[in-house]
Amino acid sequence: MFSNRPAVNGNNPVSAQREQEAPVASLEAIGGISHDVYQIRDRVQRKLLAETEGQIKLDQQAQMRTLIENLFNQVLAEENLLYTRSNRVLLLDWVVADILGYGPLEPLLQDPSITEVMANGPNNVYIERYGLIEKTNVTFENDSHLMRIIDRIVSPLGRRVDESSPMVDARLPSGYRVNATIPPLSLDGPLLTIRKFATTPYTAQDLIANGTLSPNLVTFIKACVEARVNLVISGGTGTGKTTLLNVVSAFIPNRERILTIEDTAELQMKQDNIGRLEKRPPNVEGKGEVTIRQLVINALRMRPDRIIVGEARGGEALDMLQAMNTGHDGSMTTIHSNSPRDTLRRIETMVLMAGLELPLKAIREQVASAIELIIHMNRMRDGTRKVVQVSEVQGMEGDSIVMQDMFVYDQTDFQHGRVIGQLKSTGLRPKFGEKFAINNIELPANIFETSTVIG
Repeated sequence: MFSNRPAVNGNNPVSAQREQEAPVASLEAIGGISHDVYQIRDRVQRKLLAETEGQIKLDQQAQMRTLIENLFNQVLAEENLLYTRSNRVLLLDWVVADILGYGPLEPLLQDPSITEVMANGPNNVYIERYGLIEKTNVTFENDSHLMRIIDRIVSPLGRRVDESSPMVDARLPSGYRVNATIPPLSLDGPLLTIRKFATTPYTAQDLIANGTLSPNLVTFIKACVEARVNLVISGGTGTGKTTLLNVVSAFIPNRERILTIEDTAELQMKQDNIGRLEKRPPNVEGKGEVTIRQLVINALRMRPDRIIVGEARGGEALDMLQAMNTGHDGSMTTIHSNSPRDTLRRIETMVLMAGLELPLKAIREQVASAIELIIHMNRMRDGTRKVVQVSEVQGMEGDSIVMQDMFVYDQTDFQHGRVIGQLKSTGLRPKFGEKFAINNIELPANIFETSTVIG
């Protein structure tokens, strides 16, 4: 829909400079506009419905805009309303956006610096900009107005949201992820969350510029991917896991066959031999659901070299581990967790969700033999996203999984609202280092020295 590319880090909004399209103005930005704007919109909409016999074709945006503009001019003439030329243009844009687009949310979705939009009812709209949440002056007319916008978002996707199905999770054609929750589940009006993703994938250089990665860390991760090391990217919500997975997956050689499996398609990979799979939610009768776990099992029959699961949340973790243990080295996934050690605990819990009643030691042996590297991300106090820990899973010792930290972020200060620190090597080398030699990969000799600054 919009060609924007929101920044993932507050250090350097790389993509904001590339945005050329002027956003639709909010009502507050239009000076000299009376409180009758909603009445103007309603009259234009009634005339539009009469002209089109109730069939508004949203796929014919150019023709519809011309028709709305003519009706808009008629309404202003009938009401004898006078506006300056600039305000007239801004008001027309607002009316068009409210009838055909996403209404008051339109300027927020077009702003390249905004990465998330959150509406807590009609009068409280928040955004995330450069990792920090702030309240906007954007409002809806009432609950019904917000509900109309939600319906306009989800209806073209073949989804519905009403009292019988008060939650919906969907993906817009632009790639944005949408979640809507309405009463009776939400107590203070409809809740709408839109997470924006870059239409042009970030590169390693973008994340280096943002301070998320460093050149040395990129060199190490690239070597791990080329050596077919099984890795997990972990972190909390909104820490940039999917963005980093996109960057890491770009290091996979083009000759390999890749299958991606996602809850909501977000990965943007550029390799040629790639198959993209997305789970299917149940239909209005509650039938036809295809789960992530079913897709992972099916993917094993599609001759993949690597399997990439956008995010493991349940029993599919068991099938992912088995894939890593049965010749699909170099597979990747992301996990919600607070630390690398918590990542392993979550995987154990998710494997138990598969319902096979496996003994805990057997699960841990599967985890220890399948996963080799965990890259943990965090959103810092200043809103920046950083890799804060890189840990190797070394194997089992008794009934416990042995891990060792290879790189750890050392925060030294917090000045002027900015986190100051560096990701440093612990001096320990990975046990899977032999994979580098087998694949004829050479790393800089000083990368694992304790004095080396990695990030």
